[in-house]
Amino acid sequence: MRILGIETSCDETAAAVVEDGYKLLSNAVATSLDLHAAYGGVVPEIAARSHIESVTPVIDQALKDADCTWDDIDAIAVTYGAGLGGSLLIGVMAARTLAIAKNKPLYACNHVEGHVYANFLTTTALPGYVPPKQQPVFPVLALIVSGGHSQLVYFRDHFDYTLLGRTNDDAIGEAFDKVAKLVGLPYPGGPSIAKAAQAGNPTAYQLPKAKLPGKYDFSFSGPKTAVLRLAQEIIGEDFTFPSKDLPRRLSEAQKADIAASFQRVAIETVVDKAVMAFEEYKPASVVIAGGVASSQELRKQLSERIPIPIEYTDPKLCTDNGAMIATLGCFKMKLDQSTADPYTLSPNPNLSM
Repeated sequence: MRILGIETSCDETAAAVVEDGYKLLSNAVATSLDLHAAYGGVVPEIAARSHIESVTPVIDQALKDADCTWDDIDAIAVTYGAGLGGSLLIGVMAARTLAIAKNKPLYACNHVEGHVYANFLTTTALPGYVPPKQQPVFPVLALIVSGGHSQLVYFRDHFDYTLLGRTNDDAIGEAFDKVAKLVGLPYPGGPSIAKAAQAGNPTAYQLPKAKLPGKYDFSFSGPKTAVLRLAQEIIGEDFTFPSKDLPRRLSEAQKADIAASFQRVAIETVVDKAVMAFEEYKPASVVIAGGVASSQELRKQLSERIPIPIEYTDPKLCTDNGAMIATLGCFKMKLDQSTADPYTLSPNPNLSM
C-alpha cells in the first residue's frame, strides 16, 4: 500500500509517499519561511501564492524520489484542516484534481492528528533521517505542540481518542515567536530562543505558570506578558515603555537569560501536564508531535520525568510535512475509514480533533 500525502496548511508545501504506514519512501518540502521572516510571522496571502507555485513540482518530486509512477500509488491523502484557509485550499484542490484525473481514492486528514502519525514511521532509506525503532503501542498519550496547537490527547486506538486538554489562548510555538520578537530574536522563535538559551541561565528569572480550572489545559499568554514586564523592569522602565524598543536596550546576556528562563518555564508547563496525564491514564507509550517536538529541551525534560522509554521521531518529521499525512492516510485506508468526495471536499480552517 503506497499513499501520496499532500500538506499545505501553513507555509510549507509538502508531499511524500509512505508504504504500509511505516516506510518513508520520499519527503519533499518547499518552504516559504524566508519570505515571511521579514514580517516576523506567516503572511497568509504570501503563503497561499507560494503554494500555487510549488505544489505541482513538490508532488512530482515526491513521486520521483520514491521511484513511483501513478500506477504505484493506491490513494491520496490531503490535509483539509486546520490551518490557513488560502493555504489549505491549494492542497485540497490539487488533491481533488489528482484523485479525479488519476482515479484514486481520496482521504481527508486532520493536520493535528497527522502530526501524531509521524511517530509511526520507523523505516526509510532516505539519507539523514533517524526514525523511531518501533511504532507506538496503544494506548498512547500524545503531547501535540506547535505554532498553532498545544493539545494533550489520549489515544485508545487508531481513530479512537479523547482530547484531554488544549491551550486557552496562545499555542506554545506562538508564545515562543512572540517572546523572541519582544527581545529582538529572529523568526521563527522556537529555534532562536533555543539557540540564545544555550548562553543563558534558565533560573535567572522566575516566570509564572498559568493556573487553570481545566486540569490538562494550557495558557501561555500570562508568561508571555510576564516576559514583557520583566524586560521593562530590567532596563529600568515601567509598563508604558514600548515593546518595540526593548531589543535595543537589552544586553546580549540579558536576552540569553530571558530566553533560557522562558524556555524552561514554557517546556515545564507542558511537561507538568503530560506527567499528570501519564500518572492518571498509564499509557503504554508517550509521543510528542508538532514543530516544538523537535525541541531538545522538551525531549530532555520529558525523558527525565516520564518513567518509560520514549522514542522520538526525526526533527525533520516534526515540522509540517507530507509524510505524516501519507502515514495517516495509510491507516485510514488499512482500517476502512471513509473516503472523501473529490468533487465536494472543502477546506476547514477551524477543524479540531
